Amino acid sequence: MALSTRFHTATAQTAAGQLAGANTSKRTNVRLWVTQGALAALFLFAGSGKLFGSSEAIAETSDFPVLFLRFIGACEVLGAIGLIVPWALRIKPGLTPLAAAGLAIIMVGATVVVAVTMSPALALVDLAIAAALVSVVSGRRNYATRSR
Repeated sequence: MALSTRFHTATAQTAAGQLAGANTSKRTNVRLWVTQGALAALFLFAGSGKLFGSSEAIAETSDFPVLFLRFIGACEVLGAIGLIVPWALRIKPGLTPLAAAGLAIIMVGATVVVAVTMSPALALVDLAIAAALVSVVSGRRNYATRSR
């Protein structure tokens, strides 16, 4: 009887652990999707302004050449698409963490530029965005290996 009770208790604990792991994985996936959606909206908005805005308006906002800022805008728009589309359609989902990594590199550069030209306090916003992107890189890379 004691052996049977121990077996059932161990089985129940294992099943509960697996269920908790599934819930954690589901919550992690939802958190990643919310983060990806917010970041994609941010970069789509910021990138399209740089990409499609008038040259005069772009030149007023920065000391960098307009063509460079248009390139950054194109990278941001493509990165925003890369944050959502590959993972959502399950076509080359490994591109999602790569898109997040590319955008994180852009944001580290933006952090340095803002810290030097404007204010280190303002650079913290860019640094927080870069940290969110790194969490997407880590989460999607780890989530992809766990779900296989």
